[in-house]
Amino acid sequence: MRRFGARDLAVRSKIDATPVTETDEAVEEFIRTELARARPHDAVVGEEGGVTGSGTRRWIIDPIDGTKSFVKGAPPWATLIGLQECVPDAGNNARRDNAAILVGVVSAPALGRRWWAARGTGAFVNSTPMHVSAVARLDEALLCHADVLSYGRLGMGDEFASLAERVWDRRGFGDFWGHMLVAEGVADVMVEPDVSLWDVAALFPIVEEAGGRLTDRRGVATPDGGNAVTTNGVLHEEVLTIVGTRA
Repeated sequence: MRRFGARDLAVRSKIDATPVTETDEAVEEFIRTELARARPHDAVVGEEGGVTGSGTRRWIIDPIDGTKSFVKGAPPWATLIGLQECVPDAGNNARRDNAAILVGVVSAPALGRRWWAARGTGAFVNSTPMHVSAVARLDEALLCHADVLSYGRLGMGDEFASLAERVWDRRGFGDFWGHMLVAEGVADVMVEPDVSLWDVAALFPIVEEAGGRLTDRRGVATPDGGNAVTTNGVLHEEVLTIVGTRA
């Protein structure tokens, strides 16, 4: 928070043209240091530092999700931390699906909100239990979305436009926030056309413990799907018929 919106913030572009600041790197390094002390046998996957360690448990970190907001002094940014258990499947390959993500924390200090969940314990925001909405009709649903131009750039412009035409209203609460608003029952649908492992891993336990669904566009509940569709569960299959893909 001390560096939030600072005028002298050092910002550079990564290979994928997304911004990174010294604060992103410092936050991830701090979390890695704490995990090395408290959980020395666990692996860590971070957006800025890559993979370190090995073992069946790994912590997945996005130090600042919403770096553009952080740089501009806008409050919707958060630190995302997920704990994943990598259990072997029948072929003795490490299975890394959503069910193996045991804990998720999304901490947004500039918004004054923190969401978290562990498997079997329910989902919470600022210590208050939360649950998705019961909205059962798309024409009564609030849709959250990322940068509207990104859908066209990433090959789902028509699908997004079709979904946007069918819902009650649309709001551009991108990144983690749209998914958390669905988990809280404020919004009903969130679609992101491009996500990485660290963008969504922490979200799975929170959304699912709140009673919702989070999958990729194929309908597969995986943090490695490259895109994300979050709903209150009731609307999920209908949303997938509009924005889904078998690719």
